[in-house]
Amino acid sequence: MGLAIVGAKVWDADVERPFDATVVVEGDSIEAIHKGKSTPNELPPDRIDGTGMTLMPGMVEGHCHPSFTGIVSPPDLGAIGPEEHALLYARNLKLLLDHGFTSIFEAASAKPLLGVAARNAVDSGIIVGPRIRAASPEITVTAGLGDERKRHLYQESFGLVADGVSEMRRVARECVRDGVDNLKINISGDEFVAHARAEITPIEDDELEAFVQVARRFGKTSVAHARSSQSVKMAVKYGIDCIYHCDFADEEALDMLESAKQTCFVGPAFGLVHNCVKEGEAYGMSKADVEAFHLPRKFDACVATYQEIRKRGLRVVIGGDYGFALTPMGQNARDIEHFVNYFGYSPTEALRCATSVGAELMGMADRIGRIEVGYLADLLLIDGDPTVDVGLLQHPDKIVMVMKDGVRYKDPRAPGQSMLGIVPS
Repeated sequence: MGLAIVGAKVWDADVERPFDATVVVEGDSIEAIHKGKSTPNELPPDRIDGTGMTLMPGMVEGHCHPSFTGIVSPPDLGAIGPEEHALLYARNLKLLLDHGFTSIFEAASAKPLLGVAARNAVDSGIIVGPRIRAASPEITVTAGLGDERKRHLYQESFGLVADGVSEMRRVARECVRDGVDNLKINISGDEFVAHARAEITPIEDDELEAFVQVARRFGKTSVAHARSSQSVKMAVKYGIDCIYHCDFADEEALDMLESAKQTCFVGPAFGLVHNCVKEGEAYGMSKADVEAFHLPRKFDACVATYQEIRKRGLRVVIGGDYGFALTPMGQNARDIEHFVNYFGYSPTEALRCATSVGAELMGMADRIGRIEVGYLADLLLIDGDPTVDVGLLQHPDKIVMVMKDGVRYKDPRAPGQSMLGIVPS
């Protein structure tokens, strides 16, 4: 029978300011957009009154870790049994959808098959959640980020260790066999890895080249953790599709990124470093700890890098390593405000990073990320105007409707109900 959303202002991801319109949904798609204040005569009887609200596209989380379950340190992920981990993953998916994320690009899965199984379960209707591009675990090398083993102790984490060209190809192919959409590799280290800080690049060129060859041969999206300048240059050189962090990129690395801006995406994943530096004490992280991990320096480097990246017109996605104890899942939309406050984006520029740019990363730019006739009906109804105050998107009570594929998971006509407790209508 269809559904009409009347009375709302519409932000379609293209305009600067929302406009008056009535939007008609039929099945899983947007059937019509009637611009103007007047309500057309021929509308479906099923209607939602959006007066005083803004209708916008569903958001895309571009660096998502649903398998990160409030952990304090990476080895915590290895200690969770796979059965429990799958259930916690499913809970995070519901939480993300409740917060307006109708699509997620998984940046890495903490265990093989977690993301693949969740993607398939969402697609088949077994569980509720955003659509997912599922990732492999973070492939790394001995002494790289994700290798938590010790001489006296075998310790699982979130990494799959592969050394040398043959081993790299084998591990990447195993992930392909699992059915992943995204293949993830850690090129640089990170500040919390004592033997491989953020500006260290443990991987060799031939290992990275072999990884990318596998991804290309099987048609997978290649994704990289790259904080050091050298790692960014390597990522561009070998054609990584999505390069995360890039904090310490020097001028040459920025030039290389700009040269590849038509073929690659970048994402700062700024949430974790922001919360450590600005709010660490609230989560039990002392100022001394923050300094010991050199996090203020990384914070400043990331801000400077993404101010420059914005000027150079690269495609940047939101998503900030949410899922640690310091970055609780559900805070994900804070990234939009970070883009405005720290990187120099206008509110609408930042909103596009969370919608239409994210849709490009998902490989669905012709189906999601905009409000356009024929696009899938992934829609949010916001109490207020997010093009004026992007902070509204951080509050689930301001997200009064969540629709994915034309299905309402949160309905303004049933106030007080959340994604965690309702049946899709």
